[in-house]
Amino acid sequence: MSDKNLMKLTEEAAQGDVLAATSILQQRANEIRNHSINWQSYLQSQMIGDDDYRFITEYLSSDSAKRAALLQDQRAQCAKTFLSLLEHISKDQTVQYILTIMDDMFQEDKSRVEIIGEYARKKRENAWSPFLNLLNRPDGFIQNMTSRIIAKLACWSRDPMDGSDLTFYLTWLKDQLQNPNNEYIQTTARCLQMMLRDEKYRLTFAAMDGVAILAHVLSGKLNFQIQYQLAFCLWVMTFSPQLIDQMTKHKIIPILGDILNDAVKDKVTRIILAVFRNMIEKPDDATMIKENSVAMVQAKVLKQLAIMQQHKFDDEDIMADIEFLTDKLLASIQDLSSFDEYSTEVKSGRLEWSPVHKSERFWRENAPRLTEKNYELLKMLIHLLETSRDTLVLAVASYDIGEFVRHYPRGKSIIEQLGGKQLVMQLLAHEDPNVRYEALLAVQKLMVHNWEYLGKQLEKDQNPSAEGGSSGIKTKG
Repeated sequence: MSDKNLMKLTEEAAQGDVLAATSILQQRANEIRNHSINWQSYLQSQMIGDDDYRFITEYLSSDSAKRAALLQDQRAQCAKTFLSLLEHISKDQTVQYILTIMDDMFQEDKSRVEIIGEYARKKRENAWSPFLNLLNRPDGFIQNMTSRIIAKLACWSRDPMDGSDLTFYLTWLKDQLQNPNNEYIQTTARCLQMMLRDEKYRLTFAAMDGVAILAHVLSGKLNFQIQYQLAFCLWVMTFSPQLIDQMTKHKIIPILGDILNDAVKDKVTRIILAVFRNMIEKPDDATMIKENSVAMVQAKVLKQLAIMQQHKFDDEDIMADIEFLTDKLLASIQDLSSFDEYSTEVKSGRLEWSPVHKSERFWRENAPRLTEKNYELLKMLIHLLETSRDTLVLAVASYDIGEFVRHYPRGKSIIEQLGGKQLVMQLLAHEDPNVRYEALLAVQKLMVHNWEYLGKQLEKDQNPSAEGGSSGIKTKG
């Protein structure tokens, strides 16, 4: 999918997908629009002034054309009234109503965010400043409708969001994404979709471990709508090539590969293929392109592409991406060495009994390469022993550490220094018999290596002249 389609797809997300993406919020908003607010009582209790009362009652009684004319003639009064109402009224039901009609105003015409922007600039404030505190309100609807408004102000206004305000808002979105009880998660994802199509915002989000958060959430059980929205977030991030390295590091490819394997909606398939294409097409680093290609092969993407080719998609972008990816992945297989395959498998964290593990020749030729880049692959294997709960991963990692020790002269001391020996020994008590068995073999290799060394030392001590072929007993000639 080409760069020109970025706006096409982002606009689709902003319009055609918006009802699905914010269904719970929209359902609540529909109920709230039908509420009857007694503005007269707020006027009589002096909670709002005459000018605010006149504007809000006229605005709410006008049809679309009259509202547009009113907003054109009384831009400053509009901003003053809405912000004054939010500042002076605390009742949840009324605040919900005010936020809903504000959001409707922006949704009807995105240029109307400048009504707030112009008013804020005159007061030397930021357009979103009056809204940030509302994110801390206990009411979920108020929080999430406010979040929608902030996203629109940040993305559609002349002035970009920055500094501590941007950090605060993106942190709030991150926290909401990770909240397992967030019934408005589709709204959270929708706001993030809007924000991340701006490069400044996505670079800030990535600097706050945003890619790791997206990877973590996508690894859980999600409905197809959230899968689509979060994959969309990753897709717009691939338009900043420097972020693709983070996506590789956080194992986005195998995570999306799993989703692709089970995808039942074309839009989920389309957006994942678009992510994969950019992860091969956008980087300048040939090594990264190769690594991503191999990771896709190992994530069984080629198999999925073959199945998709039998399915006739109406969307030309999907067919183009299938063809592109198939060609690139097939080419990557031809250039693939066994060490490339092994390295990518370890980096994916998804070890399985692929042929390289049990190949004597592989270990004989490649054991030293596990020490490259400051023991990068060995550290990854040991990290898997410490963190993985997958019994297959634990078994294979144990076996690989044993083979490294067996084929590399200083292997035992390196594994001990990196903390691997202790972790393997702990697995001797693992509940899974296969893990126990592979851990035992690895421990034996660690110990045998030592025994061979001790045996040679003992032989040398007992028979100093053995190397010369003599018994060491002096005789007279």
